[in-house]
Amino acid sequence: MHRLVLALASGAALVAGLSACVPLVVGGAAAVGVGMVATDRRSSGAQLDDQGIELRAAARVRDIANDQMYVSVTSYNRQVLLTGAVGNEADRRRVEDVVRGAENVRSVVNELTLGTPSTFQDRSNDLYVTGKVKASLLDAKDIFANSFKVVTERGTVYLMGIATRRETDRATEVVRSVTGVQKVVRVVEIVSEADLTGAQRGGTGVSAPAPVVPASQPQPGTSSRVPLPPMEPLPNSAPAPAPAGGVTTSPIR
Repeated sequence: MHRLVLALASGAALVAGLSACVPLVVGGAAAVGVGMVATDRRSSGAQLDDQGIELRAAARVRDIANDQMYVSVTSYNRQVLLTGAVGNEADRRRVEDVVRGAENVRSVVNELTLGTPSTFQDRSNDLYVTGKVKASLLDAKDIFANSFKVVTERGTVYLMGIATRRETDRATEVVRSVTGVQKVVRVVEIVSEADLTGAQRGGTGVSAPAPVVPASQPQPGTSSRVPLPPMEPLPNSAPAPAPAGGVTTSPIR
């Protein structure tokens, strides 16, 4: 009976989270447990900031929301990813502006599309794909799965996190092979192996870089610890050909 009650409660929570009448989704940083905090590459301060950012940004978007908005707010290391759909370009800009004004937000990656909100079936499929992606990353023994936060929107998988170039490339390869993934977008802060090792030995998270202006090529003298610019290819790399199954890869971040 106890198991049945738990199962029913979990099912009810899932249905509520997928309901079409929910206009805004928070990325889930507030659900971080003690074990996750201990193994997270973010500092404890950044993790707390991410929780606050998601809640404050959600409240700001809720104040301007309308029936054509379905917005998901996910913050990682004070960088906010916006996914979902809005009715027009003005709303798209408005959402970005109000989120950018939230306390402690370092930068905003606006992936909101114009059109109708995702359906119950779309969100069910996205949850399923997210689960499979996380399981696949855990199964990969040559990367640290906790380096990445996975967000899925209509088959597009967004990888957020703090990782080395090797880890990011390997994670992308793993995600591409998951059935149901239509596209992989990387919103990852690249750090050097030396920076990562130093942070781990010191018992602190990797510090957040200063905001940078997107550029097609890295500028001389810049640190390796910067967000990859949106929709720009990595230096000396080209989008990989689509693997079997019709999976494609977006311009790499």
